[in-house]
Amino acid sequence: MDWMLRDLMKSVPQTRHVVLLSSDGLCMARLGADEETADRLAAACAGLQSLAGAIAAELPEGDGRMRLVAIEVGGGFFYLMAAGVGAYLAVLAEDGVDAGLMGQCMRSLVARLGEHLSSPPRVDGRTA
Repeated sequence: MDWMLRDLMKSVPQTRHVVLLSSDGLCMARLGADEETADRLAAACAGLQSLAGAIAAELPEGDGRMRLVAIEVGGGFFYLMAAGVGAYLAVLAEDGVDAGLMGQCMRSLVARLGEHLSSPPRVDGRTA
């Protein structure tokens, strides 16, 4: 999966980390982050996608699903996008990143490869 993440990182200057994760916070692929950092980001993303889903459920015309979370933090931006069944794409970028370009490139990646960016549910630590 590294080549998919590398394409996103090269397309958007100031991209620092790209992580593909399952909905329960398992890091499935990473680029620009060591294993420990990627695992921390994946775990935090699991909580964020759950919270965003709860908020989405409050919109009566919506489908209750989280599609994109964007957070501005000191020093940069964080993006979390639904990327297939049970999978999410997370990006940490430095200040100065082109937010529009980031969103466009993330959406393009998910649209092109969404069916490959899925994580089947696990039962007792094994894929169901």
